[in-house]
Amino acid sequence: MDRRLVIKNAGLAGVLAAGVSPAIVHAQANVRWRLTSSFPKSLDTLFGVNDVFAKHVSDMTGGKFQISTHGPGELVPAFGTVDALQQGTVEAANTASYYYFGKDPTFAIGCAIPFGLNSRQMTSWMYEGNGLKLMREFYRNYNIISFVMGNTGAQMGGWFRKPITSVADVKGLKFRTGGFSGVIWERIGGVAANIPGGEIYAALEKGTIDAAEWVGPYDDQKLGFNKIAQNYAYPGYWEGGPQLDLHVNIKAYEALSSEYKAIVEAAAAYAHIDMQAKYDARNATALKQLVAGGTKLFRFPKDVMDAAFKASMDTYAELSAKNPAWKKVYEDYSAFRRDANLWFRFSEAAFDDYMQAAKL
Repeated sequence: MDRRLVIKNAGLAGVLAAGVSPAIVHAQANVRWRLTSSFPKSLDTLFGVNDVFAKHVSDMTGGKFQISTHGPGELVPAFGTVDALQQGTVEAANTASYYYFGKDPTFAIGCAIPFGLNSRQMTSWMYEGNGLKLMREFYRNYNIISFVMGNTGAQMGGWFRKPITSVADVKGLKFRTGGFSGVIWERIGGVAANIPGGEIYAALEKGTIDAAEWVGPYDDQKLGFNKIAQNYAYPGYWEGGPQLDLHVNIKAYEALSSEYKAIVEAAAAYAHIDMQAKYDARNATALKQLVAGGTKLFRFPKDVMDAAFKASMDTYAELSAKNPAWKKVYEDYSAFRRDANLWFRFSEAAFDDYMQAAKL
């Protein structure tokens, strides 16, 4: 693929400035980065996005900018990326920022919060709204600059030994769920456990947890959750469009030439689109295979959705009253969500509703 075409098609004004002629690339210094991921290497989607990114950076620099990619535990733990970047242990990381909501709940907005934006809306908020600007301002406190790099699309609601029939079934149920959604799960009566992806199967098998969610059919089938729990919930109301990030140590980023900075942005943008395309193409086949193998789908009951929605809105209001960083980002996010949903109601939602009921 022509590297100039990749940059041109990334659609980012800053990237377009980098025509990156062979002469310019030839003049740049050799650069070596290490990129650590929060996701298991066995997942060619979540971890694979890093290899897609690294390959495009290499291709667009004639091999002069090389990035080695590392799974959890190779350099740092799955949930240790922010600390590693802050300390300069690695130059870059790919993660879901909501894993770090314990440091500050504002981290979660950069990825996904319950009843938040869908994937297209999230990309729009990042690039055309104030999302990227506001999150970069926040991440700077941790010596990080962020780039949009991946989205799974709306996720499933997880694997349960017994289906949830009402909000009463949530009481005391120990559920592996990532990031901020655990706060809401506990507010409606459950018990939350934030466990790295590579450790979920063992925890579910041993009974350390009662249920677990990860992403969706393609990844969940690979991880084998259907072998332990047969009841598969939807929708994952806590992850309507989880945004994954490329986090880069600011010092490492600022040491790059302007051309290399543009290449990092362009390669991340390409990898972002590539990841969601893979999920949209592969989830349907995996879901059919799961159902054929005995998986039973069930929809979260309305009282569960209503209880979780109320708990979410109450939590956001409480955070806005006491956390200035959250308030600043969430006010902009929620205003964007309101207008985006107004438009999607008359466009995407109406079209999708008809098409999904049509007999094709």
